[in-house]
Amino acid sequence: MAAQATFKSIKAVVPLLDRVLVRRFKPETKTASGVILPSSATNSPLPEATVIATGPGAPDKNGNVRPVNVKAGDRVLLPGWGGSPIKVGDEEYFIFRDSEILAKIQE
Repeated sequence: MAAQATFKSIKAVVPLLDRVLVRRFKPETKTASGVILPSSATNSPLPEATVIATGPGAPDKNGNVRPVNVKAGDRVLLPGWGGSPIKVGDEEYFIFRDSEILAKIQE
């Protein structure tokens, strides 16, 4: 696993180019009936996350900046694994490329 960066505040992290900073949803540790699930049952990351910040976009072949497809506050669907982990206090965030985000969830 890659080394994790540690920061004191999430505001210190500003994504560049087409990068997107997200916070994955945490898996439930208790079922609706009150049964507590062991950590081995909840260790795989959920594919859903909230966008915290985005970069301005990446330049295309002509030099025009192509903006990212999501904005802060959007709910997105991510690949099961990947992203660059960042630890801020007890909270874990990830940086993905805009092209790695599978879908935007609209409800």
